[in-house]
Amino acid sequence: MTSTRVRIDWFMFAIAAGLAVFGTMMVYSASAMISQRETGGASQFTYFYKQFAFTAIGLAAMFVASRVDYRRYMAPWVVYGSLGLTVVCLVAVFAFPEINGASRWIRFAGLSFQPSEMAKIVLPIFLAFFLTKNESSIGDLKSTVVPCIGALVLLGGLIFLEPDLGTTIVLCAIFSSVYFAAGAKLLHIASVAAMMVIGGVGAIVFAPWRVERLMAFLDPFKHSDDAGYQVVQSLYAIGSGGVLGEGFAKGQQKLFYLPYPYSDFIFSVVGEEFGLIGTLAVVIAFGLLLWRGSRAALMAPDRFGTLLGIGLITGIIVQALFNISVVTSILPAKGIPLPFISYGGSSVIITLVAVGILLNISQASSAKIEPANDEVVHRKKGRKV
Repeated sequence: MTSTRVRIDWFMFAIAAGLAVFGTMMVYSASAMISQRETGGASQFTYFYKQFAFTAIGLAAMFVASRVDYRRYMAPWVVYGSLGLTVVCLVAVFAFPEINGASRWIRFAGLSFQPSEMAKIVLPIFLAFFLTKNESSIGDLKSTVVPCIGALVLLGGLIFLEPDLGTTIVLCAIFSSVYFAAGAKLLHIASVAAMMVIGGVGAIVFAPWRVERLMAFLDPFKHSDDAGYQVVQSLYAIGSGGVLGEGFAKGQQKLFYLPYPYSDFIFSVVGEEFGLIGTLAVVIAFGLLLWRGSRAALMAPDRFGTLLGIGLITGIIVQALFNISVVTSILPAKGIPLPFISYGGSSVIITLVAVGILLNISQASSAKIEPANDEVVHRKKGRKV
């Protein structure tokens, strides 16, 4: 009988933890003066202390998630229970007062939670479960395609109504990647993609503020006093950083020029303070995370693990690319946090939990491979396995 050596992917763990710790530092740099103004000069560390606590909780949650067998998420009560809970929470946000014209948070006892972050884990779990269960009828419209699209419409629709188009797009990307990996028919994929494009165009055309953002995207400096203000200030920040940057905590655009420098536009602060070298390092870190996450998914010992891993890593990477593209004016402005780095407890904790699940999938992959290696070693020693 052979022993199975199960190894955690410490490289993936280090990338996620490193990005999260780096994010805590950047939140301090980006929010210090804002915190000092809000507290009447009493403290520069308000946002930093909160982000530090969020990151510590997230890292602990990542470790716990890495120890939980991902196959447990295949239990129907887990799948449908988490889906139902997420829907209830997404409905509940409308009972709370709006913040900046959006209903995205549940607030209680001084704490706030963003349920839309839960959907980035719940949707991959549901899709992986359902498409594994119905593997033999993957192309059947009624029994498989419609229920999967229904889950996307239910979660994405509620998030879209908040309104939060950015997260809705991330969910669409997760759906597309998992559905494609499951072996869906090209006709179905093309049909769903066409529906998404039509829905996206409609979301822009029938919302005046989104039309303004689109016009500002096409010529941000022409609209630098209104819809293009954030992007222009972001480009100023990144441009002034040059190759090596101004130095940690020495950026100027975060000093009440760049709106929300500690959240949606924190990548601009990275560009100003660490320059091209710093921004490339962040992009490379996400690239390495994509490599390790995809490797874990593709080497998973079962179909459920593969689909779940693909959905989770897609959500993280697409969100990162979306945020960076907005900050650098490659895409129209849309509020969406940079995973691990932007300020916010819901985002950093849920993202680290997602990495924890990926780590567990990678351990299962290792367990699948290692016994074969043990068998070779024992055979070389002349032992019977």
